[in-house]
Amino acid sequence: MGKTRPAYPRAYREEAVRLVRESGKSIGQIAKDLGIADQSLRNWVRQADLDTGRRTDGLTTEERDELRRLRRENRVLREEREILKKAAAFFAQETRTPSQRSNS
Repeated sequence: MGKTRPAYPRAYREEAVRLVRESGKSIGQIAKDLGIADQSLRNWVRQADLDTGRRTDGLTTEERDELRRLRRENRVLREEREILKKAAAFFAQETRTPSQRSNS
């Protein structure tokens, strides 16, 4: 598997996208000039197009952030629900009289 690198700063990505749009050079050439993978630059241009409404075939950055937040919140709520179920079952068992506990 490839090595992972820290994310490029937002301003750097925005400047790279601006170069693609204004320089007249190809994405491959600009990527080479900047020392980044051309696919990364293509992804940044695509995401910028989604964010500005030039494309509609994907999620905007804002929508991705919201989706990520909602998935995390959903996971936490499911975990909390499971804990509450187990606690309810435990306390229901504890509130039975000793004779009721031995019958089950």
